[in-house]
Amino acid sequence: MSSVDDPRVFFAAERTLLAWNRTALSLMAFGFLIERFGLFLEMLGREEIKILQRHISLVIGLAFILFAACLAGYSALQHARFVKTLRAAEVPEGYDMRVGTIVNLLLAIFGALLAFYVLRGFV
Repeated sequence: MSSVDDPRVFFAAERTLLAWNRTALSLMAFGFLIERFGLFLEMLGREEIKILQRHISLVIGLAFILFAACLAGYSALQHARFVKTLRAAEVPEGYDMRVGTIVNLLLAIFGALLAFYVLRGFV
């Protein structure tokens, strides 16, 4: 529990949540790029390296995507736990504190769906 009755405490926590959101989105996009770049190399590459290259990029890309989804989900839960510790004086009046948490949880769900899409396209 914080000791300052100031709404800036809550807004600092929201900025931190948004930073984790940006990090998760970046990692997810990077993982998708790695996976699709493997497909591009498969189309351009020689026959003997095609299969190995495609599998490696799939595994690494999926790892990034799933890691980002887990990161988004965990940061949402961590933020929700912190918000519960705030007193009424630290929360702006009429402000919906659930929006950031919901956005990050949706990002986690979309990340899992993206991983499923990538894996299904590979098989």
